[in-house]
Amino acid sequence: MNDEQSPLFTPEVQGLIAQHRIFSGGRRHRELVAALLPADAVWIDIVVPLTEVYHQYQELNEPVLVFASGDPLFFGYTTTLMREFPGLVSQTFPSFSSLQMLAHSLRLPYHDMRVVSLTGRPWHELDRALIERAAKVGILTDRKNTPARIAQRMLDYGYSNYQMHIGVRLGGNREEVYSFPLTEVVAQEFEHPNCLIIEDTKPTHYAAPIGLHELDFFPLNGRVKMITKMPVRLVSLSLLELEHRRSFWDVGFCTGSVSIEAKLRYPHLVVTSFEVRPEGKELMEINTRRFHAPGIDYHIGDFLSQDLDALPRPEAAFIGGHGGRLIEFVERLTTLMGEDGVLVFNSVSSETLDLFREAIKRVGWHISYETLLTVDEHNPITILQAKGRSAS
Repeated sequence: MNDEQSPLFTPEVQGLIAQHRIFSGGRRHRELVAALLPADAVWIDIVVPLTEVYHQYQELNEPVLVFASGDPLFFGYTTTLMREFPGLVSQTFPSFSSLQMLAHSLRLPYHDMRVVSLTGRPWHELDRALIERAAKVGILTDRKNTPARIAQRMLDYGYSNYQMHIGVRLGGNREEVYSFPLTEVVAQEFEHPNCLIIEDTKPTHYAAPIGLHELDFFPLNGRVKMITKMPVRLVSLSLLELEHRRSFWDVGFCTGSVSIEAKLRYPHLVVTSFEVRPEGKELMEINTRRFHAPGIDYHIGDFLSQDLDALPRPEAAFIGGHGGRLIEFVERLTTLMGEDGVLVFNSVSSETLDLFREAIKRVGWHISYETLLTVDEHNPITILQAKGRSAS
């Protein structure tokens, strides 16, 4: 259903309402349909924690008619019910989704629109759409991820060429639709529920650059030589095989160059980065904004002392710094990755080269690729790829 004050349902749905005793939905839905429910109706509010809602469904042991907004199979509650109660969702009756209604209010064709949900979800898919320069993105919001917060994030990372269309309480006589540049959205509040469509005002064909020049990065204490050189970075990224991976860890990120190039080249990736130096926070914040690379989850502090349980397990990892504890780094990373992982390391001396070989042998992995690369007047660097026994 939508937010219409006096909802109109088909005769089939009206018949189902008359036949049922147990109903469920949000409190807003209950207000809208109260006059249509039978006198003995029992209503179960859909509120968190949902486990309690499911328990009530099971206790009553009767068919439940659920009211939900929009299309129940479009980021809807029905999808959750189908997962929790396999085979027990017998029928669905769709209305227009909020994004469809917003597009129609704007008379905006939406067949080419990407759709992202920020309703209780992380930024990842919106970041991906922005990095890929999607020309039109529909966004489902919640009370935390508001139009103002979304607009501010887009501006922070340099995506200022979008216009934002905001639909409020769509589908009823209280409907409101607005269109603003992002700079005008950040200072405004909009009633909930709302949804958004962001539209690129200057759409162009875009492909991520192959190779970010190290001189374009904001360096650590002015030390440009600390940044992984572009040719070395590109070979390292190639050996990480990120096109086949979902989660990548950059350990010892320094300026963030490897993390940033990985995120721009492979926007599907969840990138998690670590740096022991406190200066890493400023470097990552400046450089991710400079290169329009949102969504890198970075952590400052000793890698070996950090609690990693809540983080997505790495499927590939790059060791950019190890503080003299290379063997311990290799042991921790390979344990987390398992034998399907891939590890890449750049060695600048024979001592660290021997140490990496020893570490890989100790964990039962093998060196799967090795090459020596010299860039300009810099010292030669050995780039190594290591894999577990089961990785090809």
